[in-house]
Amino acid sequence: MATQTDEFYRDILEGMAIYAGNAFQRDVLATVSRFDEPEIGAALNKNQIESKMWLADSLLDAVGPELGSVVVLGGWFGVMAAVLLHDPRFSIARVLSVDVDPRCAPVAESLNATHVPSRKFAAETADMLEIDYSRTPAESGPRSPTDLIINTSCEHVDPFDRWYDRIPAGRLLALQSNDYTSCTEHVNCVPDLATFQRQAPMREVLYAGERKFPRYVRFMLIGTK
Repeated sequence: MATQTDEFYRDILEGMAIYAGNAFQRDVLATVSRFDEPEIGAALNKNQIESKMWLADSLLDAVGPELGSVVVLGGWFGVMAAVLLHDPRFSIARVLSVDVDPRCAPVAESLNATHVPSRKFAAETADMLEIDYSRTPAESGPRSPTDLIINTSCEHVDPFDRWYDRIPAGRLLALQSNDYTSCTEHVNCVPDLATFQRQAPMREVLYAGERKFPRYVRFMLIGTK
C-alpha cells in the first residue's frame, strides 16, 4: 500500500516529468508506481546513473554515434538501456537487456516502455554464462549479441574467465567493474585498472579509465576483444 511519503515523491516525479517533457522520467514514474520493488531505487541512484552516463560519454568518444544492435548483460532493471536509448547523440537499432534474475525483465520493459512498441528495446531472462556468442550478426537472434556487448556488472561474474572465453574475437565490448569487496554479491572485484585489463585482455583498447565514488573505484574498458 502506498504511503503518504510515497505519494509525495511520486507527485514530485510526475511534476518534473510534465515540466521537462521527458519520456524517461515518465517511464520511471510509471515503473515505481506499478512495481513494489525497493531495488529500483538502487538501480537509479546517483552512482549508478553517473556510471552509466560515464559509459555513454566514453562510448561516443571512442566508438562514435552508430552503435547498431546492443546487448546489455547483467542488465538488471534496464537502466543502462534507457540511458542509451534516450540519448539523442546515438543511433541505435535495438537494445536487448539480459539478466539471470526473472524479476528484472518486466521491470526493465516498464522502465523502457517508450521503446518497447518499436521493438528498439526488449528484455530477456538468461544466464550470460550460457549464451552462444559465436553466431554471426546475420544469424543473430534474441540470445546472440551482435554489434556491441555491454557488461557493467563484471564484479558479479564468476567464473569470469568462463564468460570472457565465450566472447568471440573481434567483438566490441564495454565493460565495468569495481573494487567494492564489502558487497557479498561482488564475487569478482578487481583492485585496480591494470588487473581489470589483464582479466579482460583486448586486441584494441579504445578507452581505459577509472572513476572514484564515495565507497569504491569503478573501472571501465572499451575495446575490441
